[in-house]
Amino acid sequence: MNPRTPTHPIEPQFLSRWSPRGFDGQPLSETEALRCLEAARWAPSSGNSQPWRYVLTLGGTPEFAAVLAGLAPSNQVWAQRAGALLVACSLTSSIKRGERKPLGGSAFDAGAAWMSLALQAQAQGLAAHAMGGFDAATVGAAIGLGEHARIDCVVAIGRPDPNAPLSEDLRAREVPNDRLPLADLVRLGRWTFPEA
Repeated sequence: MNPRTPTHPIEPQFLSRWSPRGFDGQPLSETEALRCLEAARWAPSSGNSQPWRYVLTLGGTPEFAAVLAGLAPSNQVWAQRAGALLVACSLTSSIKRGERKPLGGSAFDAGAAWMSLALQAQAQGLAAHAMGGFDAATVGAAIGLGEHARIDCVVAIGRPDPNAPLSEDLRAREVPNDRLPLADLVRLGRWTFPEA
């Protein structure tokens, strides 16, 4: 059951998308994963630069195991049952008119692509769970990360399984969570937020 209730009317896809940890342990097919990545490809980006890059590893492969080994132990315990692990990266610079220049908004654009991917996964009956808990050096070495890119997150994608073997504390968190009230996130015309 989804306990989420919006303050203002929005499309149901935004409330039903969440990040479970319970997966069925079956590898995704390359076709299933590429459908999610196709949705990410169509995300908006500054100047159409499309600065996101993904490295796809499918469950049961050595590449999947290498990325899994770079996750924080608390993520490894459940992500090992994902059907794929996707390393989401963004370019930090690009060559324009023969000169390398920094890409300041690449993480913003990569975030838009991630949301497109997550909504497509949901539409396919899959779940996508992005993780910030990873060792960047280990994951970077596993994927051969380029010099002018950074890892933004690792995404576990798979078929959700409400009966997946999870610890008691993780099982208690297997429910869509709420969000801060909109009034805590938006101000009209001028910044009046308390400093965090």
